[in-house]
Amino acid sequence: MKILKTILLLSILIVSQLKAQDRDSTYTNLEAIFNRPFIYEAQRGASSASIGGYIEGNTNYFTTDGISDGYSMELRRFNIFIFASVHERIKFISELEFEHGTEEIALETALLDFEIHPALVFRMGILLPPIGYFNQNHDSPKWEFIDRPLVSTQVIPSTLSEVGLGFYGKVPVGKHKMTYELYLTNGLQDGVIANTDNRTFFGAGKSEDMFAEDNNGVPAVSSRVAFSLSGLGEFGVSGYTGIYNEFEIEGQSVEEKRRASLFALDFNIKLAKLQLISETAWAAIDIPNNYGQQFGSRQFGTHLDMIYPIMKKDLLGWKDVTLNVINRVEYIDYNIDEFEETGTNIYDHIYALVPGLSLRFSSNTLLRINYRRHWERDVLGNPVSKTAGFQFGFASYF
Repeated sequence: MKILKTILLLSILIVSQLKAQDRDSTYTNLEAIFNRPFIYEAQRGASSASIGGYIEGNTNYFTTDGISDGYSMELRRFNIFIFASVHERIKFISELEFEHGTEEIALETALLDFEIHPALVFRMGILLPPIGYFNQNHDSPKWEFIDRPLVSTQVIPSTLSEVGLGFYGKVPVGKHKMTYELYLTNGLQDGVIANTDNRTFFGAGKSEDMFAEDNNGVPAVSSRVAFSLSGLGEFGVSGYTGIYNEFEIEGQSVEEKRRASLFALDFNIKLAKLQLISETAWAAIDIPNNYGQQFGSRQFGTHLDMIYPIMKKDLLGWKDVTLNVINRVEYIDYNIDEFEETGTNIYDHIYALVPGLSLRFSSNTLLRINYRRHWERDVLGNPVSKTAGFQFGFASYF
């Protein structure tokens, strides 16, 4: 009897572990905000509410054209999540971010989901528009690299949070899945061009005022459709468009409507042991005639992450530690237009390579070392400015 009880107990533990692993593997990018360890406890019925988060820190040593500010350390992010099963078919989740210590404090997510059907869920609150792969799936412990991709922060303004509402859903297609999202939000504001960067920059269009009201009363629209192919990975196509300027004051027209739009393709796939993650984005912005040509009406960016495990073994008492060799190739062009007078190319672009290593103790915690080298040219195409340096850091859910 003791042997039978032992076998039964082991069987239950193994099955529960397999179910947990299967649950992990079935998450799509659409569900990224719910693919966090602390939520598993709440979903198992241990509590109607759960709290968790992640912490991220790193060291930096960089030189630009031979000049360095020396060595520094930073606690880059400390984020707190709160999740609650308000009802069997109503979920609440929020994320509060402390960046660079307490230099920046932001409420990134605070939303309610009402499940009408798995293929039709209504969402409302502060949400993450589904532009590309990264904006919704940006938690640092999920990534092998310390810095975020340039395309995801300089072309796509990640992390972008906006107040809005919409629908999403997941539809089985044989043994595969299709997911969709469609949201209306307040949208970006005049800072897209009216900024101190003296160039078109979507990130400067973010403002605290976005969480209180729209500056022009015309909602932005964002959408993503993705296919998750069993045994391969996920492919997505997404878009975002909205009027960014204030074109009316007290009902009187003061300016033409100016539109800013983004289109992105992304994938996260595995070929044998090699994991490939990529995001490519195109931007189109309506620029007033009185702005200089350094304000690009079109932008482009792309990155490709390559992650390959070279060791997986027990190490110093830790089980199944994985050592990955990694490399990122990336490129952004802030202005893909041409000078009107000469027809020659406007530069203002960056190429970058980021090789390194990551040591994963689990899916929740890792150490990583990156060597970053990038080449940057200004608007006029002056000689390349070269930046190089090392970073060492950690990231962990809790």
